Amino acid sequence: MNHWFEDFTPGRGALPARAWVRSDAPALSLNGGWRFRYAERADAPADLADPALDDGGWGEITVPGHWQLQGWGVPAYTNIVYPFPVEPPFVPDENPTGDHRRAFALPAGFGAEGARAVLRFEGVDSAFTAWVDGTEVGRSVGSRLPVEFDVTAALDPARDEHLLAVRVHQWSAASYLEDQDMWWLSGIFRDVTLLARPADAVEDVFVHAGYDHRTGGGTLRVDTPGPARLRVPELGVDAATNEDVPLPAVEPWSAEVPRLYDAEVSTAGERVRLRIGFRTVAVVDGVFTVNGAPVKLRGVNRHEVSADRGRAVTEAEMLADVLLMKRHNVNAVRTSHYPPHPRFLELCDEHGLWVVDECDLETHGFWLLDWRNNPSDDPRWREAYLDRIRRTVERDKNHPSVVLWSLGNESGTGQNLAAMSAWVADRDPSRLVHYEHDWAVPYADVYSRMYATHAEVAAIATRTEEALPDAAADARRRAMPFVQCEYAHAMGNGPGGLAEYQDLFESSDRCMGGFVWEWIDHGLRQRGPDGRERFAYGGDFREPLHDGAFVADGLVFPDRTPSPGLLDYAAVITQVRLRPEETPAGGRLRLTNHHDVVDLDHVRLRWSVEDDGLEVAAGELATPELAPRASTLLELPEEVPALPAATAERWFTVTAVLARATSWADAGHVLGRGQVQLADAPAPARSPGRGPARRGPDLLVGPAVLDARTGALHRLGAFPARSLELALWRAPTDNDRGEHGEPLEPAWRALGLHRLRHRTGSVEVSGSDVVVAGRSAPAGTDTGFATTWRWSAVGDGAVRLEVDVLPQAPGGLSVPLPRVGLRLELPRALRTLTWFGRGPGEAYPDTGAATWTSRFSRSVEDLQTPYVRPQENGQRADVRWAELTADDGSGLRLEADPAIGVTVRPWSTEALDASTHTSALRDEGRVWLHLDAAQQGIGTASCGPGALPAYRLQAQPVRFAVTFAALA
Repeated sequence: MNHWFEDFTPGRGALPARAWVRSDAPALSLNGGWRFRYAERADAPADLADPALDDGGWGEITVPGHWQLQGWGVPAYTNIVYPFPVEPPFVPDENPTGDHRRAFALPAGFGAEGARAVLRFEGVDSAFTAWVDGTEVGRSVGSRLPVEFDVTAALDPARDEHLLAVRVHQWSAASYLEDQDMWWLSGIFRDVTLLARPADAVEDVFVHAGYDHRTGGGTLRVDTPGPARLRVPELGVDAATNEDVPLPAVEPWSAEVPRLYDAEVSTAGERVRLRIGFRTVAVVDGVFTVNGAPVKLRGVNRHEVSADRGRAVTEAEMLADVLLMKRHNVNAVRTSHYPPHPRFLELCDEHGLWVVDECDLETHGFWLLDWRNNPSDDPRWREAYLDRIRRTVERDKNHPSVVLWSLGNESGTGQNLAAMSAWVADRDPSRLVHYEHDWAVPYADVYSRMYATHAEVAAIATRTEEALPDAAADARRRAMPFVQCEYAHAMGNGPGGLAEYQDLFESSDRCMGGFVWEWIDHGLRQRGPDGRERFAYGGDFREPLHDGAFVADGLVFPDRTPSPGLLDYAAVITQVRLRPEETPAGGRLRLTNHHDVVDLDHVRLRWSVEDDGLEVAAGELATPELAPRASTLLELPEEVPALPAATAERWFTVTAVLARATSWADAGHVLGRGQVQLADAPAPARSPGRGPARRGPDLLVGPAVLDARTGALHRLGAFPARSLELALWRAPTDNDRGEHGEPLEPAWRALGLHRLRHRTGSVEVSGSDVVVAGRSAPAGTDTGFATTWRWSAVGDGAVRLEVDVLPQAPGGLSVPLPRVGLRLELPRALRTLTWFGRGPGEAYPDTGAATWTSRFSRSVEDLQTPYVRPQENGQRADVRWAELTADDGSGLRLEADPAIGVTVRPWSTEALDASTHTSALRDEGRVWLHLDAAQQGIGTASCGPGALPAYRLQAQPVRFAVTFAALA
């Protein structure tokens, strides 16, 4: 049986697409509580439209909302694969269907004489039919796109109370066009509104507001289908629409200065309020420019998601996203992979974000079939493709923040995409067209790639990338600006390599920048089998087909808490950049203005000097006058006190903050930070302590108690200490798993690094030292690691442990190691870590751009990073010394030579490795202390390249030392 929703066409009964506007015409919100009936198939009874039907036995559902999150059906997550057989346009008979009913009364005076009643849906997933008072008014597909129906004739004038009935099907032919790496969720998830359209209405409005950077003037034209009046009071404009209005002087709109002018378009029957931003988008000599200035996109990809409501996001959540982006130096957003709620674009206009507005289109599942029957090149789908781009552009055409239209995502190539591009170029030539999945770029204005390696980006930046077979196409592409529409996959711990990518983007005017994938983890709030709250990912709803935690790949956690990855990204892309630079006078900080438009008038520079992590002086620097992309070296303030030679490790830190409040942050908000080391730490004075003493079965070396037979550590001062051993394993990160990149975890497990066995070869007293020789190796292989542990008493009450690790791999190791260090089990009474090193957050070899060197203190609980899927986390890097203390001040102090990574956890690496959700981790009543000489870099191999060569931990001899002392 072929149902209506298994058709290639986009529906029937819809009015022509038009702009989303704010109008003074009456409107009735139909959001709220609706009656709801659920069926597992599409052939449910056809009685829902009957006003006389008694729906008292139905359930109730909230609109906007998804039925899977309100007790009917279950969410399902797939990245690429379709969760139904691929035989377009057909879908299975098992097609969950939701019947919605809403009774409503028209307010008094709703609509003057001659007014029409228009029913508007902002978003329904995936196909629906609507009835008013028993009369069908239309059918539609295109889940993230608006649709309007004229329901004037359907409203029964004899009824005081009217009935809106909507049947929604989860699967339809349109589902083949909506395979967008997100939860499959159904229902009426955006606003529903009944509009009273006056007889003399402003039926549509199209703002054309250009800016001439050479003259400072603007051009304004507002098109309407019929005659109307345009007023912009601040500019003295009172003119007819559909006419050019020259303006000798206007202030331009940009993401840095989002200048908007309030305007009104009116007829006798309606007033429409607009906010106009003047800007001109162009490619000049292969460079992306806005208002004549080259622009770098420091962007993120943003799906709409709420941990509790799915894609039915609230305005508060939209605002939170925009403010968080601005506060973390993000200046651009790609609306992956569909147009967002229209209010989000208003917020981008108001606060300042460049927007790549993406059409509601992705057919990625056909990639698994070598693109056989892909709709993008099938003429039967042409009208569906054009309908989607029309509804996108027409709705969002008046937003100055939108600078590129994106045809969609990962939909292969074909004639339908070309038709979409041609339509956009004709309808709105003021913006550029983006599409990534055809690298020959026949129907786009910019060259876009996903997850290109650093090496490939370097080649593209210099226009030395591999040539296309077609010389004309190759020349056209080389003349285009380049953008990474997705890079640096932010899944779990990471991404690494951000700074190197940003340096490449900034090395060439051809590079427009890029968009990190992605903004937010799509975790859905759920109670797990143990009753504890957690964030669910693929498989947690028992989906038979799913892609696991790949949906949790954002810079913010599901509750919109910034992750270390977002903090790093903010530090890397900051437009107020402070970097150390060696000069003949010693280390200095170079200040660079990476803004595209503004100088640094809005910035204050605060400085401080710390000796061994304690502040000894502070003040404020005069902010230099720097034009965009200009830089200068900062001199040290005269107030910096002299440092007696070799008495402390000294750091000079400059923090850039907002000088005054903005719409998105208060004065004093940190924009960037830089440090330079002014003096090295003095060499530690080590006086030898007493030699080792025998006490029964033990050897005493300073505060350390060792087993005389095995060399095992029993105590450090007053604290029991166990399980001191060589540690090579870390709970694999999502990037170690390398689902769509370089998978290291399987190679590590095959090598057996997660199941080392340890053997003591000898325990010898050598002079004043105890030397323990041994070997650590996994079963089933002759690969191992020889270890030598040299214990020496130091001074009064301290012990120094010097560790040598020598790889023994007859054929060599073809993969890097996860880590090289020590692991030690201590009492849980040790609750707080204080350290001198990088902080306050976690850092790994290729992450931690947001950290700086100082003295920090955190509880053991606060040292953990709650990634949705548990994995290696929480390392504090470059630690010179640390103190692990109990509430009474007792504890242990350690000093490293050289600096090390320190990780403290209330659970073991084995528990971290075995857990699938953070909620499953249990405090083990112990503290596990990791002291790492080195760790493998993080990279972005969950989707993209692995760690750069400089950050790969190749197996080689390692020596490091740690001195332990008891704290009273």
